[in-house]
Amino acid sequence: MSWASKIVKPFRVADGRSFRLKDFDPSDTGKLKSEQDGKELLARGTARMAELQDMLYALNRWALLLTIQALDAAGKDGIIKHMMSGMNPQGCQVSSFRAPSREELDYDYMWRAVCRVPQRGCIGIFNRSY
Repeated sequence: MSWASKIVKPFRVADGRSFRLKDFDPSDTGKLKSEQDGKELLARGTARMAELQDMLYALNRWALLLTIQALDAAGKDGIIKHMMSGMNPQGCQVSSFRAPSREELDYDYMWRAVCRVPQRGCIGIFNRSY
């Protein structure tokens, strides 16, 4: 099992039927004991994501779409900032969804999301879902 798998395993939802958010402590930091541990983990994670992004781009077969959904002021922008810190911006696009524009209202509900789906070899991030 990789180091990343060990860290995320306690937070993975395998069966949505038994998942209850109230059962999780919002201050749980897992195995991280200090801010320095977090910084080291972030550096390792961003380096690994950069390697994986290079492979994704080179294969040009798939795309990756990440959707960040949370209440206002919950840290979505900070998550995106940290995730993107080690990535090549040429292979990424971030789309924020707010109230539909006039143009978006002229089309069906899914149009504004579909036109922002990342192309093959790229990573797309939806800041809030459509």
